[in-house]
Amino acid sequence: MCLIVFAYNVHPSYRLVLAANRDEFYERPSSPAGFWKDHPRMLAGRDLKSGGTWLGITKDGRFAAVTNYRDPSSLKSNALSRGLLVSSYLNGNKDPGNYLKKIASDIFNYNGFNLLLGDKRDVFVFSSRGKAQKLKPGIYGLSNHLLNSPWPKVSRSKRMLKTALMQKGDALEDALFSMLADRRIPPDQKLPSTGIGLEWERLLSSIFIESPVYGTRSSTVLLIGKNRRIRFVEKVFDGQKDPWMESRFSFVVKHK
Repeated sequence: MCLIVFAYNVHPSYRLVLAANRDEFYERPSSPAGFWKDHPRMLAGRDLKSGGTWLGITKDGRFAAVTNYRDPSSLKSNALSRGLLVSSYLNGNKDPGNYLKKIASDIFNYNGFNLLLGDKRDVFVFSSRGKAQKLKPGIYGLSNHLLNSPWPKVSRSKRMLKTALMQKGDALEDALFSMLADRRIPPDQKLPSTGIGLEWERLLSSIFIESPVYGTRSSTVLLIGKNRRIRFVEKVFDGQKDPWMESRFSFVVKHK
């Protein structure tokens, strides 16, 4: 993912309200969201090049997502896929805190990343360039820098999320997808400087990204109700202006 905005224990009906855009080169093969045949309790899209995923949830309420940390000066050509950090957590049984302890010694095998992890009790964010944070209730934004870094797209999407939280059900879903479709580009003086040049900073600055070779491949809304009902909706774009595929899933997390 390249943008994740979420409200944790803020909405009266939902424990988690999450909206995310996955930005990637169009040529990288992937499959849309679904329950994996080899891991049937996990709902996620799949990176067909390296086997991991960018965002997913399990039938027992474990969820995870990853974004890249943008630092072209430190890229490693032989790094492991960051999507494996998500699928490994979802397919395991460790709670978020213990999973982060497990991978602590392995983070240098990956290029920079931010990892969002949660279960029925806690939500954590970890950055390979920062530290692990157990989150308190609030509205958060995560792009290609640290949590809540004041990049224009992060600040804008957090404001839009705050407004969307006045809705629920289908109206909330519609407001979140409208936010994720925002293509406005901020003025140059507000752009971050991450070492990729002004042209790419502009291209990557909008919430929804479009270009001939790279852009927003899919948009996802994840709602975890306080009644344990999960709603997971994914719209796949893959370089098209309108989604060519929409997948919907709904289930109830069972008590153990």
